[in-house]
Amino acid sequence: MNVRPPLANGRPPVPQLPLGTVTYGIVRQGLAAPGPGQGLAAPGLAAVGGARGLDEAVGRVVLHNRHGLIRIRTLSRPNVMLGAVVVVLALLTAYTMLALDYGKTPFLAALSAMLRDFLVMMTQPYIDKHFGLGDVTGGLFVSLGLAVLTTFVGAALAFVLGLLAAANLSNRLVSNGIKAVMSFFRAVPTILWVLIFTVAIGLGPEAAVCGLLFHSVAFLVKAYSESFEEVDPGVIEALRASGASWWQTVFQAVVPEKTSEMLSWGFIRFEINFVNAVAVGAVAGAGGIGLQLFLAGSFYHNIHEVGFIVYLCLAVAAALELVATRLRRRYIRS
Repeated sequence: MNVRPPLANGRPPVPQLPLGTVTYGIVRQGLAAPGPGQGLAAPGLAAVGGARGLDEAVGRVVLHNRHGLIRIRTLSRPNVMLGAVVVVLALLTAYTMLALDYGKTPFLAALSAMLRDFLVMMTQPYIDKHFGLGDVTGGLFVSLGLAVLTTFVGAALAFVLGLLAAANLSNRLVSNGIKAVMSFFRAVPTILWVLIFTVAIGLGPEAAVCGLLFHSVAFLVKAYSESFEEVDPGVIEALRASGASWWQTVFQAVVPEKTSEMLSWGFIRFEINFVNAVAVGAVAGAGGIGLQLFLAGSFYHNIHEVGFIVYLCLAVAAALELVATRLRRRYIRS
């Protein structure tokens, strides 16, 4: 019959173990096992020497429960907060699903019908009587044109503003002012910018271009300015000490080092602008494949045409990603 030794001061007695058997328990707690004849130094612990000091350190580091057994899992504040957030989100999701007004249609019946329509849309895509292949292809190039225009113009404007927003290249007041304005522009969603310019300018591609351009500039200014601030300050100081002007410093120290990052951010923004151009095509009256997608789904209620347009957009997005990846490998790395 095994008899557990009595607890001293509510804690189990310090185990008397050889040096090699307690190394794992110390390493788990971020402590290094001492070598022969060395003491043990750890945060919050005084340096003690020999195996006795090591055993005392193990007794302090290893946590035990009220039965004297070693705790495998311990509660910490981050774990408790994470669990509380997950529970609250789960309760809110369940409450929302129960509180929604589904009308006279049962929820399960509506879910089943939605899954059937989705399956038909994805497995039976084709062009019906409402659109021709030429119409869809033309709309696709309109959306691509919007993405190209807003990306190139936005990148050019963002390059200049990014230089002025970089703390190592500009005045602190100017830098903070530009960053604050760009933060406001980024906080407003792209679709809202498009709606604002639709009211100000009217329906048409101009409103879509302005709305996409505002968010593109704000996005790229943040990316470019943070990239410019990572330039080695020693190089900038050396150029300034040699009498180089501001533009000479930019084109001799900043641009050669950060060209690859600027191109990478430009590719990313181009993909985002294509998706946004499809989304705002119907909202701003800019046309393009987004308007055709809206008409096929909301006006004609033809899920076969919706499926065809969705597959076409997915193919273009995949092609853009492939082209961007190959350009990075061929030009940026070289």
